[in-house]
Amino acid sequence: MPHPARVLAALVTALALSACMPMPEKPAVTTTHAADASAPDTDPWRWLEDIHGDKALTWVREQNAITAKAYADTPEFERTRKAILEVLDSDAKIPYISKIGDRFYNLWKDAAHPLGLWRRTTLAEYRKAEPAWETVLDIDALARDEGEKWVWQGAHCLKPEYRRCLLLLSPGGGDAKVVREFDLVDKAFVKDGFVLPAAKTEIAWVDANHVFVGTDFGPGSMTRSSYPRLAKLWTRGTPLASATLVYEGRDDDLGVGATRDLTPGYEREFVTRVIDFFTSETFLRKADGTLVKLEVPLDARVAAHREWLLVELRSDWTTGGRTWPAGSLLATRFDAFMAGQRDFGALFTPAATTSLASWTWTRHHLVLNILDDVVSRQEVLTPRAGAWQRTPLAGAPPLSTVEVDGIDADADDSYFMIVTGYLTPTTLSWGTIGAGPAETLKAMPAFFDASREEVHQYFVTSKDGTRVPYFEISPRDVDLPLDGSRHPTLLYGYGGFEVSLRPAYSGSVGRAWLERGGVYVVANIRGGGEYGPRWHQAALKANRLRAYEDFAAVAEDLIARGVTRRAHLGALGGSNGGLLTGNMLTLYPQLFGAIVSEVPLLDMQRYTHLSAGASWIAEYGDPDKPEEWAWIRTFSPYQNVRPGMDYPPVLFYTATSDDRVGPVQARKMAAKMQAMGYENVWFYENTEGGHGGAADNRQSAEMHAMAYTFLWDQLTGTRR
Repeated sequence: MPHPARVLAALVTALALSACMPMPEKPAVTTTHAADASAPDTDPWRWLEDIHGDKALTWVREQNAITAKAYADTPEFERTRKAILEVLDSDAKIPYISKIGDRFYNLWKDAAHPLGLWRRTTLAEYRKAEPAWETVLDIDALARDEGEKWVWQGAHCLKPEYRRCLLLLSPGGGDAKVVREFDLVDKAFVKDGFVLPAAKTEIAWVDANHVFVGTDFGPGSMTRSSYPRLAKLWTRGTPLASATLVYEGRDDDLGVGATRDLTPGYEREFVTRVIDFFTSETFLRKADGTLVKLEVPLDARVAAHREWLLVELRSDWTTGGRTWPAGSLLATRFDAFMAGQRDFGALFTPAATTSLASWTWTRHHLVLNILDDVVSRQEVLTPRAGAWQRTPLAGAPPLSTVEVDGIDADADDSYFMIVTGYLTPTTLSWGTIGAGPAETLKAMPAFFDASREEVHQYFVTSKDGTRVPYFEISPRDVDLPLDGSRHPTLLYGYGGFEVSLRPAYSGSVGRAWLERGGVYVVANIRGGGEYGPRWHQAALKANRLRAYEDFAAVAEDLIARGVTRRAHLGALGGSNGGLLTGNMLTLYPQLFGAIVSEVPLLDMQRYTHLSAGASWIAEYGDPDKPEEWAWIRTFSPYQNVRPGMDYPPVLFYTATSDDRVGPVQARKMAAKMQAMGYENVWFYENTEGGHGGAADNRQSAEMHAMAYTFLWDQLTGTRR
């Protein structure tokens, strides 16, 4: 999916979430979790769970050939693929940057560098239309030299010198990655530096000669969820086996990690025990290695910054003689809190239509990114005695998204501002709080003609009376007769893990769908974070069907308003969104003319025993507990699919190297439906790409082109 997930902030390393399923920021093993040996083996498609087995891969190759012939061996597919690839490889797209030391770094991918160039420049150069870039690491050249298709996963650089970095490189694009120490001055890997083999490793600098590390140390070192159970302190020049234990979690925890805040004058060490995806314990590690727990609710997000402690609540909390509502952001002085004081002030409290999307620090200010009915606004807060000073930051165009991010909170009050909308090409600006309007540095070109399109936000009443918003991007009213007869309509959703779907410009969607006359709709269903924790919690576990009722309500509203009808209405989702569309297939087939389910969860009886599935028990429940399976089975497409139903055509797309959800659930669902006699069931599995389904721009273009080609053909009657 194109939208990043909001991952668990208590975990210690910020990962780009990409593709679909939120990933807890912890390491994990690289193989499928062992199956429950006590479970009866009554599934005739269980052999497809052997991810790299010859029999399973032979089946995959046969299915790929059938699907590729039907949907990738056509002029329309090739046109769509090229149109999307031109967007992804365009030299005109914004080269987003981050500050490391006194320079700005960017990972750049294009046709000549499909795996990427890690490069840097100065702010003065970046302001130019054609900046001069210095290559730091050519990942394509590294891949050729080493015979491994490295996929960039990020870098952790040691401040304040910012010379040494720990690079994270994934073989093939999965979550497992190698760690290799790199020198930014020499632009070379450090001989005898910190190096770790491929695993879902968590690592953080302590100082130039020490790191905190959680990785696969051997049997028993990983949790059931396949993330690190042990956090250790590793000294340069010593074998990993000699690393000293910092903290040991439980097997049924999600994972543990340790980090050091290197802010000058505020150096502190923290250990986090992540119990499940939404609950955790955070400890301050003292100089003697003892741990002091931060006494906040288990489901709260906590963050220390200089003298401040921020607590974001997922549930109501009574402390210091007051009760603070879920969704609030509270602040107090860190040292006073650790001494037992509970004198909090509220920096944000939610209203009926508002939620806190994120926050960011500059040197002297805190900026809040707020959603109001899924539309952005910002506030600047300045610490003052008593209540913090509060002022608005310049807003954005209607029905758009604005994201402000502090650039260097140790240095100054500068920030980046990204403004984007469904029909508004993204801009990147630089500003300084208190210094006037932000300066536009880069602007994305218009990759498609939006002159005949417009954006509307609508609200629909779901089955239980809940008001649910959705965005519709469509031809202007004069070009959209509301008789449901002309325009293929694609409904997209996610609905999980408190991830918010906000307006964003996509040249790929514009070229592949809107320019052809299609209508594109994004549903802000429960399970997401559009209205804060309450919106997410409303669709947790036994309430999961609420998310699917919301999505179906949007589909019904599109039909009732005459925007489309069943034959022309498609659904698309990935990962948790693939589970969503899988449930549209089995629970609401009467609403859709075609469905695409990408890198999906589908077998909810087995999901906790496949890849990193045990990570998500807090979201869905534990199917190994009979009382929970009783309601999980109501939203498990693999168990609910039946023969003889009027199911719409469906395409399952997955990746062999996906070590988060894994490919086997999509495999089994397709095989089961085909065995039931459904002819319009299609399957495709990319060998690389991890949970994103694609390892580079070429693969990404092919993946999206196949999905859009399938949907367009089915919804326009080109192929029946």
